[in-house]
Amino acid sequence: MNKKPGKIIKYLKGRKIRRRNRSLGTDIALTLILAIFGAFSALPLLNIVANAFKPMSEIFLFPPKLITVENPTFNNFFDLGNIIEGFDITFGRYLFNTVFITGIGTAGTVLLGSMAAFPLAKYTFPGSKVMSQIIVYSLMFSSSVTAIPAYFIMSGLGIIDTYWAVVLPAIGGTLGLYLMKNFMVQIPDEMIEAAKIDGAGELKVFFQVVMPLCKPAWITLIILSIQGLWGNSGGDFIYSEELKPLSYVLSQITSSGIARTGVSSAVSLIMLIVPVTVFVISQSNVIETMSTSGLKG
Repeated sequence: MNKKPGKIIKYLKGRKIRRRNRSLGTDIALTLILAIFGAFSALPLLNIVANAFKPMSEIFLFPPKLITVENPTFNNFFDLGNIIEGFDITFGRYLFNTVFITGIGTAGTVLLGSMAAFPLAKYTFPGSKVMSQIIVYSLMFSSSVTAIPAYFIMSGLGIIDTYWAVVLPAIGGTLGLYLMKNFMVQIPDEMIEAAKIDGAGELKVFFQVVMPLCKPAWITLIILSIQGLWGNSGGDFIYSEELKPLSYVLSQITSSGIARTGVSSAVSLIMLIVPVTVFVISQSNVIETMSTSGLKG
């Protein structure tokens, strides 16, 4: 194999993907079907946005108006701000806790999951097949099943009531490892061999050859990790008020009865902004990378 990794990647990305020819009528029909399903998918999101700006009289209106607001108002957000001002801890502190947990947990999940997946996907060693099977089996257990063992482990490590009690279980999850391993298997072994012939070490091969080709996988993993950690209340591991994330505090506000229905709608919109924004931005990159990657042709 004489071609360098850079030339190989350009060659693979330059290959044309063969597509089946479709008639104009078929394209129009598919577009209409996708538009209908897209509208149904967007309806709950639009309803959350509309409810956040509705006065109480419109929220309880029957029959309900899902996405229509007759008298838009910001009172729900003002009421939420007044409630948070009465807390001993500032809103900025809660927000920092959430951003820190989400950022560190996501970075650790992607990095450690990818580095652990690389040898499982590209090398054969004693116990590798058994480890791969254990990873698959571990995906069958929900977080509620592993909650008690996780608590005992965090308690044994002495990190209860710290950020790391939430971050470490997220980093140690097997979903990222499974996702990255399955994607790395598709990378041609010749590319890795060519990089090693050019003098690249394992870390250089991993970061400069493997990870760029796995961009769709780790972007998807980032999306899933942010969605999971942003809404994590940390209630099972964090007890100090100054360490609690924003989602925990907002969930306490919304559980105060029907009188705070408008505030609950504002909370739902606030908690939705970051995951949806990250998903929309990253999803476009995933689609673009999938369509141009030589591994998918």
